[in-house]
Amino acid sequence: MALRLFRRSQELVTPIIKRGCVVSAFDLQHKNPIQKKVDQIPVAQYGGRHTATMLPGGGIGPELMNYVKEVFRFAGVPVDFEIVDIDPASEGNEDLEYAITSMKRNGVAIKGNIETKSEELGVISRNVALRNELDLYVNVLHCKSYNAIPAHHKNVDIFIIRQNTEGEYAMLEHESVKGVVESMKIVTEEHAYRLARWAFEFARNNGRKKVTTIHKANIMKLADGLFLRAGREVAKEFPDIQHNDMIIDNCCMQLVSNPHQFDVMVTTNLYGSITSNVLCGLVGGAGLFSGRNYGDHYAVFEPGTRNTGTAIAGKNIANPVAMLQAAVDMLYHLGHRYHADCISDAIHKTIEVDGIHTPDLGGQNSSTDVVQNILQHLAEKRTYWQHGKDN
Repeated sequence: MALRLFRRSQELVTPIIKRGCVVSAFDLQHKNPIQKKVDQIPVAQYGGRHTATMLPGGGIGPELMNYVKEVFRFAGVPVDFEIVDIDPASEGNEDLEYAITSMKRNGVAIKGNIETKSEELGVISRNVALRNELDLYVNVLHCKSYNAIPAHHKNVDIFIIRQNTEGEYAMLEHESVKGVVESMKIVTEEHAYRLARWAFEFARNNGRKKVTTIHKANIMKLADGLFLRAGREVAKEFPDIQHNDMIIDNCCMQLVSNPHQFDVMVTTNLYGSITSNVLCGLVGGAGLFSGRNYGDHYAVFEPGTRNTGTAIAGKNIANPVAMLQAAVDMLYHLGHRYHADCISDAIHKTIEVDGIHTPDLGGQNSSTDVVQNILQHLAEKRTYWQHGKDN
C-alpha cells in the first residue's frame, strides 16, 4: 500500500519535475496529502532551511554528532538541529516521548545509539520503541568497498533491506512455567508483502538486477515461510528483476566466501542485523557505513550497524565516517543534493586519496584528523557560498 501511494505521489509531482523543480523524498513524505494516512503534520522548514532532530545517544555518539555539526556549519548546510538528549539511566519515558514528538514534528532525524541499561522486565529497548512508534518499517544498509582499506574482499557492492519492526524484535516474551521462557517471533502478511514490494521497487529504481530473500523457512515453516512466500509472489510483479532465496546459515557462509553473488538482500529483522555486521566486517568495519530507516511519513539516519563502535568516548580515536555518511544520506533525503555531493566527495577523497584512516581501519589518524581533512576539501569547493544550488 505504501509503495502504491508513493507511485501515486510521483504521478502528481511529475508535472512539477517537468517544469524544472526538484522534489525531494522529504517533500513526498510530508507535502503530498494523498500519501498521508493521518492528519497533515506541520513540517519544520523555514526560509528554505530544514530542522532535523538530533539524538546524540550514549558512548561516542555525542562526540560524533559534534563532528556532524562542525561539518554542516563549515559547509553552510541549510539544516538546523533540534538536539534531544535521552538519559540511558532514566527509569521514566518522558525524554523518549519528547524525542518521538520532536521527530514527528521535524519528520527527519539523525541518531546515535540510544542505550537502555535496565534489563528489568517491562523496560523496552528505546531504539526499538522509536522505530515502532514511527513505523520505520524498513532499514537500508549499503555496503560498498573502499579500495584504500584492507579487506577480505574487494569490489563488494550490496544493499541489505531489513524488516525493521517485527520478527524477534517484537519484544513479546513471557515465562509460561517456571524455567520455560517463550519469545514470540512476529511475521505478518501485511508487513512481509510491504517490505518485499519496497525492496523490489528499490532495486528497480536504483538499477539493481537481483533480489535475494534471506530466510529460515526450512525450520520456521509458518513464520519464515510467510516471509519467503511474500518475496516469491512479489517477484512475479517484477519480471525485470532476478529473484532467488537463501537460508540464513548458508547466506552467512556465502557472504564470507563469495559476497559478489549478492546485489540486494531482503531479510527479516534479526537476519538483517546478523548479515549487516558480517558484511561490514568483511569490507572495513562498523565505522564506515550508514543506515537509513524509512516509514511512510518519517526517516531516521544512523550508523549502519546501530552501534557506536568499540572506541572509548573522549579518546579521539572513533571513526566519524559512518555518522557523517548518515548525515549525507539525510541531506539527499531532504533534497540538499549539492551539499550532500560535496560532503560525500570530501569523505571519499579523505579515505581513498589521502589515506586518512582511524585505528579501526588499521591507520594511526585521530577522529579530528579525519574531520579536518574533510573540511579542507570542503574549503576547496567553497560550499558555504553555494546555498542557492539546492533550490
